[in-house]
Amino acid sequence: MKLVTFTIGSGEPRVGAINLDETRVVDLAAVDNQPYFSDMLGLIESGDVAVNLAKQIISSIDERNSHPLADVKIKSPILAPPQIRDFLCFEEHLINAFAMLRKKKAEAEPDPIEALKRFEKEGAFEPPKIWYEQPLYYKASRFGVIGTDEDVIWPHFSESLDYEMEFGAWLGKPGKDVTPEEATDMIFGYSIFNDISARDTQAREMPAGFGPGKGKDFETGMIIGPCIVTADSFDPYNCELIVRVNGDEVSRGNGGSMYWKFEDCIAHTSRAETLYPGEFFCSGTVGGGSGLELDRFLEPNDVVELEVTGIGVLRNRIIRPD
Repeated sequence: MKLVTFTIGSGEPRVGAINLDETRVVDLAAVDNQPYFSDMLGLIESGDVAVNLAKQIISSIDERNSHPLADVKIKSPILAPPQIRDFLCFEEHLINAFAMLRKKKAEAEPDPIEALKRFEKEGAFEPPKIWYEQPLYYKASRFGVIGTDEDVIWPHFSESLDYEMEFGAWLGKPGKDVTPEEATDMIFGYSIFNDISARDTQAREMPAGFGPGKGKDFETGMIIGPCIVTADSFDPYNCELIVRVNGDEVSRGNGGSMYWKFEDCIAHTSRAETLYPGEFFCSGTVGGGSGLELDRFLEPNDVVELEVTGIGVLRNRIIRPD
């Protein structure tokens, strides 16, 4: 089942479920005004009770309480998630990114070819050992979140903007000190995630050892959507992750290539820490899923589409104010 947060005109956000042929959005609270249908976090926290009722509702759709998809505005599933943790789960992305950084560093040397050979011999710009020992993550700004078909506003302090093809798991249950096997039962569902990155700013910040900072945190820089597909309807390790820029496919990967699985990330994070429903655990970028790896960055008015088969398409235009 696919769940969405949507608006009609200037109305308040509503919680809906997409019908079986994916042509309409059912307004769940309009059908059955349960408290847990007031917002997506409430639905997630209510778990099976809310999900089962939503499934019953969409199985017998009444057009009086539903709207054509074309007539609604789909928002981020949770407008301000309780927590966003972005991991780096794909080894290919890590290797590609370090290889590009090594190449760019060599190109700045008097003899680029000799410098590249030297860097490779020295093991410069190699994935750190700790990455293979435990999942690594940073905490993203939960207040900069937007949804599909909303504009990304280019941050005025950056000259190099990038997309990142990711997806993420929403927690549906609390947990502390859980095993990966126990973590599987904590996952409520999945959404696509585009972690927009100011690469020039990020490159200046990272050597300080505090993480990306303003390289990631700016309004409209965190894009989640277009829906939450419930965990019983989706296999995160058997899905295609496709990037299109201005309609042209530029990369394609697969969720099955994750080195660290969502369950690993949840179990690791839960050590001596309680995790809560509504937290969003992101996969990090799939191999080839960023402009950094392809040496191709965004331009004003570019339209970026991230598709995950089984979830949908996350589409946004990049706007650079004058």
